[in-house]
Amino acid sequence: MELDDRKMKILKAIIQTYMETGEPVGSRTISKYTDLNLSSATIRNEMADLEELGLIVQPYTSAGRIPSDKGYRLYVDNLMEEKEREVSEMKNFLIQRVDRVELLLKQMAKLLAVNTNYATMISAPRYHGNKLKFIQLSKVEEGKLLAVVVVEGNIIKNTILNVEGTISDEDVLQLNILLNSTLNGLTIDEINLGLITKLKEKAGYHSGVVGSVLEAVADAIKVDEEQPQIYTSGATNIFKYPELSDGTRASNLISAFEDKHELLELINDSSDEEHGIQVYIGNETPVQSMKDCSVVTANYELGDGMKGTIGIIGPKRMDYERVVNTLKTLMEQLDIIYHKKE
Repeated sequence: MELDDRKMKILKAIIQTYMETGEPVGSRTISKYTDLNLSSATIRNEMADLEELGLIVQPYTSAGRIPSDKGYRLYVDNLMEEKEREVSEMKNFLIQRVDRVELLLKQMAKLLAVNTNYATMISAPRYHGNKLKFIQLSKVEEGKLLAVVVVEGNIIKNTILNVEGTISDEDVLQLNILLNSTLNGLTIDEINLGLITKLKEKAGYHSGVVGSVLEAVADAIKVDEEQPQIYTSGATNIFKYPELSDGTRASNLISAFEDKHELLELINDSSDEEHGIQVYIGNETPVQSMKDCSVVTANYELGDGMKGTIGIIGPKRMDYERVVNTLKTLMEQLDIIYHKKE
């Protein structure tokens, strides 16, 4: 059986309200809790149609309506279809080739906000135990070299190096071979003083270039020490929940999403959890402005040591099952897609 959108929304509202209260549901109640902006009279007409279809019943005269078995079946089948569409949408989205992690994370935050109807945040990945992948030196003009340093996570650091004296194309080629054959696959901790000394000895006259390249390598790998970028979406969803939408609470929450400083506390606290999903309820959250909320976080990994945190923020009465299932699906898809590339 197929219903138009309006009837389906009203049926869902009746079932969800009845599941929460256990009491027959009237048209006035539905008019308050749906986004249809319809009058009670119009909703009564739609409910009469649903009753004729056998999807809801009136347990006794002058009472509201409750779902029938047939109504529950349609609701569950529709819910399962929605879940399958969400999983398919998320899978297709993640499989797309996205050149920049920044774009991927922004789109992911937006997708989660739409699918859950809550506020979301995602931290850009921090890189742990970074190893050097590649170094490329190129002449740009007399006395200057462009050093391109690539480390795990495909972090790219471009640096212009000043070179004393002349340097030939053959010299540049030899330096590229020397640097890559010696340093590729090493972490910054493994590039010790003894190794640096040997490199400079082999470089001879151009030992100064080696020193400058090593500084560029260190700068590229040190990004792990910086505060991560945080992408947010759906902050205005807060206003949909009366317990969070009063002036002070809403203002504090919106401020937290705008300046993002408080969100770092949440990310740092969540990052201690290596696996699984963490749920903060009320006062359990480290963020002061979120003491009236529930927050569900998960740590993701994109491969190559790139790790970050995803958070979903909503009222304490949030749909925990839906949120947790959404995050689990996302983690599974990220794991499948990014670890296949390794």
